[in-house]
Amino acid sequence: MYLDSFGLKKKPFSLTSDPSMLYLTDFHREALAALCYGVLERKGLLLLLGHAGTGKTSLLTCAIQRLPPGRVQFAPIINPTNEIKGFLESVLLSFGIRDIPASRPRRLGLLERHLVQTQMEGKIAVLMVDEAHKLSPKALEEVRLLSNLEQSSEKLLQIVLAGQNEMRALLNRADCVQLKQRVALRVTLRTLTPSEVGPYIGHRWLRASGNQRTPFTVPAVEMIARLSHGVPRVVNVICDNALLAAFGERSETVETAHVIQSCIELDLTEAPAETAADTELPPRKLPSDARRVADSPPFSQRNKWAAGG
Repeated sequence: MYLDSFGLKKKPFSLTSDPSMLYLTDFHREALAALCYGVLERKGLLLLLGHAGTGKTSLLTCAIQRLPPGRVQFAPIINPTNEIKGFLESVLLSFGIRDIPASRPRRLGLLERHLVQTQMEGKIAVLMVDEAHKLSPKALEEVRLLSNLEQSSEKLLQIVLAGQNEMRALLNRADCVQLKQRVALRVTLRTLTPSEVGPYIGHRWLRASGNQRTPFTVPAVEMIARLSHGVPRVVNVICDNALLAAFGERSETVETAHVIQSCIELDLTEAPAETAADTELPPRKLPSDARRVADSPPFSQRNKWAAGG
């Protein structure tokens, strides 16, 4: 509705997971490098955690686009099922296997043969499970068993589990301790700091318009940072509604009043408990070649992921 009025080519604050709009802070860049490093070094089981809306799905898509497609075979699962038989079927389907046997042992055998063939072709098989916090302990035990598939001292399957912070409680259960012990690399995304919200808005605006100048005033940006609590998805929602409010008043700028009005309508005046404090340490510093992969342009515009994060 407001695109033409503000000279936009597309919506700058859409809630769909668009890797081209991804704003990489230093923290997010290190997290992306860690994912790429873990896959290429065949670390086995990788864990990506973060509060809802911090960009996990976008980061996974970004990793898919930056890892060499001729070397890595991806099997993305967006909405995992808790039922073990259904989960195995989802894994096989994600790897492009269609003629799936009914029994679980045959399914496991079929998957292992596929992974061995993939390894013989010099490729790395990667299972990426988004929304992994929805998996039941039994399904997580199935993940543990899949992580045991190996040959010649190399893991046949690299597994990336991406989920919200409540997954920590799952992994701390007595029946999940063996899976937790197999996590080779853990990355936790944090929310944006107040000083990062402005550049985040500017980055998305530039991608959507080609014009570096945003209509958001400095006080408006400060208010967005305060009321969004640094959650990127919430920043997007506030910005989109504030733009609409400014458009309705035929204002060329987005003022603090537009932001406050939008947040009142959206009931976004209180901080979610999960974002009240951020105690996670930043991702470890990785070798320069891992960071170079993360900073490289996408090999293609492949996008197998739906909205989320």
